[in-house]
Amino acid sequence: GWQVRRGGAGGRRAAGAVARAVLRRRPHAQRHHLRLLVHLPPPLPARDRPRSKGCSYRDALRPGRRRADDHLVAGEMIDRFGRFKLWHIGGSVFVGISFSSVFGGCLLCTILGTDSYLVRTIGYSFFAAVFNIGWAATQVSHMSMVNCMTSNPTSRVALASCRNASTMVANLGLYGIALAVFGIVKAKTCADIVVQYKWIAYVSIFVGCCFLVLFHAGTEEPTLKCEPNCKKRARIAWSYWFKKTLYYQVALLYMLARLITNVSQSLIAFYVTRDLRMNEYSKATIPAIIFCCSFLVSVVLQEMRWNSRRLKSLLTIGATLWVISGAAVFLLPSQMHNLMYPLAVVIGAANALVMVTTIGLESALVGEDLNGCAFVYGSLSFLDKMSCGLALFVLESYDVASSCGDARGLNTVSRYGTGLIPACFAVLAIVVASTLRLQDDDVARADLAAPILS
Repeated sequence: GWQVRRGGAGGRRAAGAVARAVLRRRPHAQRHHLRLLVHLPPPLPARDRPRSKGCSYRDALRPGRRRADDHLVAGEMIDRFGRFKLWHIGGSVFVGISFSSVFGGCLLCTILGTDSYLVRTIGYSFFAAVFNIGWAATQVSHMSMVNCMTSNPTSRVALASCRNASTMVANLGLYGIALAVFGIVKAKTCADIVVQYKWIAYVSIFVGCCFLVLFHAGTEEPTLKCEPNCKKRARIAWSYWFKKTLYYQVALLYMLARLITNVSQSLIAFYVTRDLRMNEYSKATIPAIIFCCSFLVSVVLQEMRWNSRRLKSLLTIGATLWVISGAAVFLLPSQMHNLMYPLAVVIGAANALVMVTTIGLESALVGEDLNGCAFVYGSLSFLDKMSCGLALFVLESYDVASSCGDARGLNTVSRYGTGLIPACFAVLAIVVASTLRLQDDDVARADLAAPILS
């Protein structure tokens, strides 16, 4: 075979001569193989050539056209311009500013010197929109980094499990911050309660910023390796995903998983206090039990080896647990409210199984097509946010205010939203999961930490 060493201008001229000779003899030779043979870089324009070793995400990750929604736009722009960490820290700044502004008072009212209802609505709506933009950039970039750190399915699901476990720790940490603030700042009036929640928001933002610094200081921006079969360099349009049946199956499963967890968690505090007539502390203890069990199950899932069959089976198990627990929650009478504690354990385990496996299915959908993974996560997050918002809007529209002494039967919004409706979503998830046809790639038999990015 040919062997040409790269040694300045003379070496490049010699390599070029060898390349031309080979192409004259073998006109059908693959040009990218020849470039690798003679150690020549690909013929990119000067402005697009990577300055560092490996392909930059600006070159390797480019999707399709812009969309109007925050999550779709975030996924599109991250794919187009790369730099996951840059998008993550930018979104985090937006989240911190908007979050502090919402709890810190109406900034627009202070600037304009008026406290009218219209100005307050515009002011809070503006920062809510900023929060959504920042959260979209943060969430999509962080989830996309998982696929860009390893190609091994087990490693990807382990990272998703770790991410889910960390989310549970963050939720529990918020309870700890609130408990500390309530113990230090005593509330005697409504103004004192406002001060308490301001301190909770500020302390949470500070703790989040500390972990943000640790994340960016300890994590390197992944850079795509250029290998002989570097198909990740090819541009994939967003329409490519819409032609895959697996995209719609995974999108539906992810949407159902988020509906199960978000709808139930949004209404469970009302369920335990209004329907089961438990004490006020149950609004914190029941969700805390759910988060703890989700954390423990997520830790266990990190230690498993994953393939398509295991993803489907554990997703089905998690959805089945939700069907059972959801039916029990819906039918549970207030006289047996203590059974809610073991049910919370089952719900926590089911939440972890459903969320980790559906995120693992997203990784299976992306595979090695990394030049569009952010669009996948952005579009699925868009579907998740729209469906959850619509479901909660419909449920709340049927909610009827009642006094504390009124008897509440089975026909309540909180009971439906915490038990029956998530159970129905779980049944649909089982049906959709049964239609999945996944194949384990050769990379699944690779070592646990087989990176495609460095």
